[in-house]
Amino acid sequence: MDWVAGVFDAAQQWVFESIIQPLLFIMGLGGILESGYVAAGWLLVGMLQIAVICLVIGPLQRWKPVEPVIDKAAVRVDVLYTLIHRLGVFRVAVFFLLAPAMDSLFGALRLIGFSPLQLDGLIPGVTDIPWVSLLVYLAVFDFVDYWIHRGQHHFEWWWKLHALHHSQRQMTMWTDNRNHLLDDVLRDIIWVVVAQCIGVAPAQFIAIVAIAQLSESFQHANVRIWFGSIGERLWVSPRFHRVHHSIGVGHESVKEHAAGAKGQFSAGQSMVLGGRNFGVLLPWWDMLMGTADFEQRYDPTGVRDQVEPDGVGRLRDYGRGFWSQQWLGVLRLLGRA
Repeated sequence: MDWVAGVFDAAQQWVFESIIQPLLFIMGLGGILESGYVAAGWLLVGMLQIAVICLVIGPLQRWKPVEPVIDKAAVRVDVLYTLIHRLGVFRVAVFFLLAPAMDSLFGALRLIGFSPLQLDGLIPGVTDIPWVSLLVYLAVFDFVDYWIHRGQHHFEWWWKLHALHHSQRQMTMWTDNRNHLLDDVLRDIIWVVVAQCIGVAPAQFIAIVAIAQLSESFQHANVRIWFGSIGERLWVSPRFHRVHHSIGVGHESVKEHAAGAKGQFSAGQSMVLGGRNFGVLLPWWDMLMGTADFEQRYDPTGVRDQVEPDGVGRLRDYGRGFWSQQWLGVLRLLGRA
């Protein structure tokens, strides 16, 4: 762990001195050099992730695809989402928007005696071992992510934003970051609050996010891969997560009503939010909460209202380009799309 940390620190220092610091001075932002150094770490992690996606996951997609990629334009939009998120553009924007408010909030809490839990010191001699504490924090954040994911599918207003992620009918290794920006902001706020409350160190936080993101890129990949009956219950596989994206299985279903009742799709039908396989890294929470589906299936992905017309014969439009997808998400949230 020390050797890996040393190599990363050296690379982060080089990225900061060669790229970030000169840019900050050019823009007259020399007063935030410390934040710029943290940004260099995120940029480095993002570059490494993209390299792994292209050099490792890409060949796996070509070797054992679930389906042929026909809609390449939709995949190119997903690539844009990935670059925005993994190279730090979104994170920098969120930092400038939220950091002052978060600093004020936790500064006020510390003044009245609040102190983080410091989970890495929970069991002296055990949880303070770097790799053990990393695993503990990873499990805690994944538990939080499970419930965030349940919320995204349970609350109708949140689903209206999160549905954009599920609207991709050509899932690939680039699909993970295909999210509405408001959806990502909400998740990031929750993660930052949790990180502050349990005392995770900045370097560990970066490592946790990096591990989660890279695993999620693989989960969304167009690969016909599962981990076996035991492995499927230890870590979320592409097969396990594809069930979550399956039309009418993973995230919503149709409920029949009496004939003539108003429904979103047709007379006598309405959509019921819910779903299966919400785990982000670990399937344990799905197994504990009864939401796991280990059936070996590779169904078409998307949202039911993309393929089944409503009562007047309309299919929902989730947009083709980045800006149209973001705008339509706002309209859905306002009940106008």
